[in-house]
Amino acid sequence: MKNLFDFAEAFFCQANVDEKLALTHQAWQTYIAKELTFTSGRPVLPIDRVIFPARPELLAPRQMPRRKLTTTAGVAAFFHAIAHVEFVAIYLAWDILYRFRGMPDQFYQDWLRVADEEAQHFELIRMHLRAIEIEYGDLPAHSGLWDHAKDTADDLLGRLAMVPRCMEARGLDVTPALIEKFRILGDDASVAILTRILTDEVRHVERGSYWFKFVCQQRGFEAEAKYCELIDQYYIGGKPKGPFNRELRKIAGFSDAEIDWLES
Repeated sequence: MKNLFDFAEAFFCQANVDEKLALTHQAWQTYIAKELTFTSGRPVLPIDRVIFPARPELLAPRQMPRRKLTTTAGVAAFFHAIAHVEFVAIYLAWDILYRFRGMPDQFYQDWLRVADEEAQHFELIRMHLRAIEIEYGDLPAHSGLWDHAKDTADDLLGRLAMVPRCMEARGLDVTPALIEKFRILGDDASVAILTRILTDEVRHVERGSYWFKFVCQQRGFEAEAKYCELIDQYYIGGKPKGPFNRELRKIAGFSDAEIDWLES
């Protein structure tokens, strides 16, 4: 394959985890080799045609068991949950570049890079899980992340607000404290993985901010006001709860006004 959207359909239309990872890396390497095309006259598949693996079992977030990081089972459950977040993040990156056409080539290049990096994150965590004799799919996972994609399947600004600029941005708020907890526990391997993920996620959220502002400018919207409006529209419960990492969010393209609104 040499076409980005053919790669995306191949990713979405089969359930094998390793094949999905391989397709993602192959697409990125095809782009690096300057052999990837970004044109397609084929219709976009409905989002309900996207296929997920049979495992893990998906539960509502409130049904997920809570475990402490001070136990082996708790660490395993934590990293299994992170593995699922990163796995769904591959889908989210593929879906935004597949579903929303007519954007500049840089848009598709940015989200393909995100997909490839999310696949790398997943592979790092899966290796970490295997070291403690857990396989991805052995434990349940929460179903909420992909719901945001379905909710915004016809709304590019809504997708950018809810995924990179809301759900992924929460990682910027909570991951530094988690890194510190594992550092205190002397778990250098976990610290290294989470630090790598955090470094990449700052850039992923920044790309979400960049394209959100780009589309707002194209459509004549004031970006800060539109962000607040879309979070009010799509986020169940009104808006995320803090605390918020102002420093990392500003690096990732948030304005002080947006962060002040989130904190209010």
